[in-house]
Amino acid sequence: MSKKNPPVIELRGLTKKYGLGDAEHNALDAIDLTIEKGEFITIMGPSGCGKTTLLNILGLLDRSDDGEYLLDGKSIENLSNTRHARIRSQQIGIVFQSFNLINRLNVIENVALPLTYKGIHRTKRLTMASEILKNFHLSEREYYMPWQLSGGQMQRVAIARALVNSPSIILADEPTGNLDSKSSHIVMQELSDIHKRGNTIVMVTHNPNLTTYASRVIHMLDGKIASDTKNPVTPEDPSAKKPLGSSKATKVESKKSATGRKKKQAKK
Repeated sequence: MSKKNPPVIELRGLTKKYGLGDAEHNALDAIDLTIEKGEFITIMGPSGCGKTTLLNILGLLDRSDDGEYLLDGKSIENLSNTRHARIRSQQIGIVFQSFNLINRLNVIENVALPLTYKGIHRTKRLTMASEILKNFHLSEREYYMPWQLSGGQMQRVAIARALVNSPSIILADEPTGNLDSKSSHIVMQELSDIHKRGNTIVMVTHNPNLTTYASRVIHMLDGKIASDTKNPVTPEDPSAKKPLGSSKATKVESKKSATGRKKKQAKK
């Protein structure tokens, strides 16, 4: 009998406090959360509910004040900042709302940057960055500067940078918050494709329409999880994706209409 793998992420009583004395409040209030491998989770809630604080702790950019964080079944709370950075570079990719591209570096250099911390030679870094940029149809913009790109292109570069290390976990903080609807759709399709390849994705968003891409939806309120539900609609459902252009149903209807017209013409 095979042993079941531990959850990718498990939080037990996770608490994060801000302020002092009378001004102290819990940004996270004894959070319990289990995330299995391959889930696509969206976290929603009003501003100040603790969404981004939770994501920062999951991404090892911040630490909790109390509770336990297990990654692949191992506690990481008491590890050094250096060890956290190493884990982050190997297992976790982070996509920010504001892109966080470095303006003095061109596209390919921005994408290759995380590989620097792994000691990979410059030529190999740029080759790996170039390969992943092909997946996002950005090869022709490898040597553009960030300010020469559209918002949607910058976000795709940011996602490529998050993926260049082949992380198993992708954390996205409002990845479409600064984008128009068309660019948002492209970015969400990219994240959906990444999820289909087996990555675990945790995404913070204010947009309820984006929950259709998720397998699970969490609502937060006042530092606590108010609800945690499985999503019956998955990204594989065409009605959830709402792709640009004609849908399968539209094509079927068009085919029926064309058949009907041919029959009428035959009778005439």
